[in-house]
Formats: sequence, structure tokens, C-alpha cells
Amino acid sequence: MRNEDKKIPYDKDLVFDVRGLKTYFPIYEGTFKKKKVNDVKAVDNVSFNVRRGETIGVVGESGCGKTTLGRSIMRLTEPTGGEVLYNLNGKMRDIRKFDEKEIFDFRKEVQMVFQDPYSALNPMRKIYDSFAEPLKAHGIETKEDLLMVMEDRLRRVNLRPEFIYRYPHEFSGGQRQRLCIARALAVSPDVVILDEPVSALDVSIQAQVINLLQAIQKELDLTYIFIAHDLSVVEYISDRIMVMYLGHIVEYADSEVLNKNPAHPYTKALLSAVPIPVVGRESKRIVLEGDVPSPIHKPSGCPFHNRCPQYLGDICKEKVPEFKDLGGGHKVACHIYD
Repeated sequence: MRNEDKKIPYDKDLVFDVRGLKTYFPIYEGTFKKKKVNDVKAVDNVSFNVRRGETIGVVGESGCGKTTLGRSIMRLTEPTGGEVLYNLNGKMRDIRKFDEKEIFDFRKEVQMVFQDPYSALNPMRKIYDSFAEPLKAHGIETKEDLLMVMEDRLRRVNLRPEFIYRYPHEFSGGQRQRLCIARALAVSPDVVILDEPVSALDVSIQAQVINLLQAIQKELDLTYIFIAHDLSVVEYISDRIMVMYLGHIVEYADSEVLNKNPAHPYTKALLSAVPIPVVGRESKRIVLEGDVPSPIHKPSGCPFHNRCPQYLGDICKEKVPEFKDLGGGHKVACHIYD
């Protein structure tokens, strides 16, 4: 047992335990781009955990760091700091310390579905070839076994088995996204990170894909990290929701609690933009002034203070708010609750 394993308590239901995660992208200037002048702080000191079988939703405006968070958890983008503890073979270990064999095993257990189904599949290769490559890498080599796995996964996403002999351009957007989901399921993962899986689809197709994901999760006992900018979609599929703003988590709560009793002004603004499907009922829209600040030059203090409709003055401008526990796991980072 390694030294770092002894310090981390084991919880069989805990899949991920993210602690103080930071992912920065350096900015260089000069003739040969060797002088570092600043960082793009895409993910800045984020902490949360994920339990087996649940769906964690991550929501926020474009550019808030949602996708970078998902890629950092997968180590497709290398984190700058913090820990991403994963339950690999019964031990909570930091993925940043995994060797090549451990990363290989980790990538089999944790798969990712990307936002754009049009670029996620190689247009020059048939679906069979796109599926076969990861399956062969993980030990499934005979054509009979490959076909058995592929046909099973396609049936799970309501596609015909013969589709494996077609090219990506022969499918609609919704079909391509279902193909991407089927490919992620091909290696039998335990966790699937879904990065904006329905944002590029028509509304009617979105509902089909969301319901499909829920059915597959129940059948295969999967754990989801669901990333999206549409709070109504995240609320529908998630057990718990994290609200991100400018690389920070500003609120964290059960889906139902967040919907009924949002605490952070940013969350309230996001919820006010969700249409209410009730005739004659209207909600008061909270319009935020200004644009999302640059992650290169973040505001001092609370990152939301320059757009906040409940701005309190110097304390918001000068002091970074700490998470307050409002009870029942509902946490918020806002000076209103000091």
C-alpha cells in the first residue's frame, strides 16, 4: 500500500472525491512565447464528491469552466493543482499519481461523451471501426465477440445493429449522439461523464436522449456526471446539482432543494430564465448586467460581485466568500449568509 493510500479513508460508495481542483492555462508572450505573463483560471479551487449510482449535474453559463472540469476529472486536460481521488480497485487514489497501467484501467471504468456528435466520430471510418478500436485495446479481439458487444450497445440506445456498417454522415444528429453514448458504453464503464450531450439537438430529440440515459443508468447501475448550461435539463436528470461561475462552485444542493429554494443570486438568475410550462403563470426574470468577466483577470473578492443584484459593498468586493452549510447538504458561497 502506498503512503498516500493510508491517509485517505475508504468509502465503498464514494466514486470521486475532488479536493481543491485547479486547472490553469498559462499565457505566454514574447518572440518565442517563453515569457509567462498570466494564467487562464478555468477551474479554480473546486471541491465535491460523487457517490455510486447517482447523477451529479454541473450547470453554468458558457465559459464558466464546466467542460474543463469534466476533462480534468478524466485527465484529458492535466490539472494544475488539487486532488482528484478515484476509487480504483477499492482504494481512493489521486488520478494525478496514476501510472500508465492505472490510467488505462481508469479510462475503462470512466468514459466521456462529448458535446458535438458531428466531430466525435471519424467521418472517414465506419461505425464498426470506431467501436472496434477501444474494444480491441481492452481485450475483445475476435470478430464474433466484437459484433456481440456492438450489437448489444446499439440495441440499448434504440439503434439497429446493421448501423455499424454505415458512415457517420448517414445519421441524424440525434442518432450520432446515441452512437457516441453506445461507444462510451462499449467497454462497460462504471462512470460516464456527459459533456453537454443534448445541447446540439432539437428539443424533442433532447427529451428522447435524456430519457434514454436514465433508462440505461438504471439498467447498468451507472454513475453520471452531467454537464450542461440548461438548468431545466440538469434539474430533470440530476440527484445533486453544482452551479459554476467563473471557475468556482457557488452553490451545491439536491436537485429538488435547489429548484425550490435557490440561495445564491446567480442560481436565482439562472432559474428565472427557465420557462414555466403552466398557462397563465409567469416568473419575474432576473436580468444580470454586464458580461461574464475574463478568467484571466477575475474580479477581486466574490467573482460574481460586479454582476450581483444583491451586492453588499466592500465585503463582496474584497473578500472571497466561504461555503456556508444551510442544512441538508445545501451549501452556498455568498456573503449574504455570513
